[in-house]
Amino acid sequence: MDNIQGRVGASGTPRAPWDTQVSIFRVLVLAICFMLYIPLSADGHSLDIVHQVPEGHVGVYWRGGALLKTVTSPGFHLKMPLITRYEPIQVTIQTDKVKDIPCGTKGGVMIFFDKIEVVNRLRKEYVYDTLMNYGVTYDKTWIYDKIHHEINQFCSSHTLQEVYTDMFDQIDEQMKEAIQADCTRYAPGIEIIGVRVTKPTIPATIARNYERMEEERTKVLIAIEKQKVLEKEVETQKKMAVTEAEKDAHVSKIVMAQKLTEKESIKMQQEIENEMYLARERSLADSYFYKVVKEAEANKLKLTPEYLELRFIEAIANNTKMFFGNKVPNMVFDQRLLGNFLSETVNSRSKQSEKMTQ
Repeated sequence: MDNIQGRVGASGTPRAPWDTQVSIFRVLVLAICFMLYIPLSADGHSLDIVHQVPEGHVGVYWRGGALLKTVTSPGFHLKMPLITRYEPIQVTIQTDKVKDIPCGTKGGVMIFFDKIEVVNRLRKEYVYDTLMNYGVTYDKTWIYDKIHHEINQFCSSHTLQEVYTDMFDQIDEQMKEAIQADCTRYAPGIEIIGVRVTKPTIPATIARNYERMEEERTKVLIAIEKQKVLEKEVETQKKMAVTEAEKDAHVSKIVMAQKLTEKESIKMQQEIENEMYLARERSLADSYFYKVVKEAEANKLKLTPEYLELRFIEAIANNTKMFFGNKVPNMVFDQRLLGNFLSETVNSRSKQSEKMTQ
């Protein structure tokens, strides 16, 4: 009866204790979901228990205004609502753009840098130390304010010509080195990767002067380029002339060598002809000498008294003159006179033969 009465209400209607428990559980679940996903304020103090740290960031926490040493990685994490405040801090490469930077040059001219971009990164292992010393807006101290300071330092120590033209290509590297040096000393977790500086804005009157200077410089460069082109053309013509002269010299050398070869051939041919002529003349001389010697030997054999007498008689007989007188026969047939004539003739012929033989 007690059990039955316990399940019956005041009106006598039985109760369903299990359904009541399920309803209460549902209300609690809805309350928890409401606390997990619906923040109550915009200053980081919320009733959410679960929060998400995006990729490329780490989560840092404050409890009662004090920075906690807990640093969480990307993903879902839990925190105490209302008591703990959470902030995501980027630890990947980011670009801070510093705009409208005024500075005065050494000569007192005011110029403006429209934009300077600083590529930097906060190292994950230095997140706690950096935020402890400089807060969440650490980049304002070490990038935005530092850029203003360094640009003004650079401009105040250089003239407008140096800042705008001569040393403009060095500003990027000098800004990077100056910022990185101070960050390494005071905030080692900040890494400066690069600095990009845009061309500064200068007064309009000075800008027109620079435009005219650039025009004149362009004209000078054009004149220099024309001069280089003319020099190249002259050099090319010179090389062509040298090449042509070398070609002519080479051809002349070949022609000269050909002529020399022809002359040497003619010379050798002439020498051969001369040798042939000498050999022929020597042969003729030898033949003539042999003939004369043989004739002399034959004449020597012929020079007998009988032959000489015969030749004398023939000579007398062939004489057409006629002689008259008593002594003509004695003169013709005088043996003594004939003997003397014959002996003298033989001696002269013998001497002549001996000379030819020698």
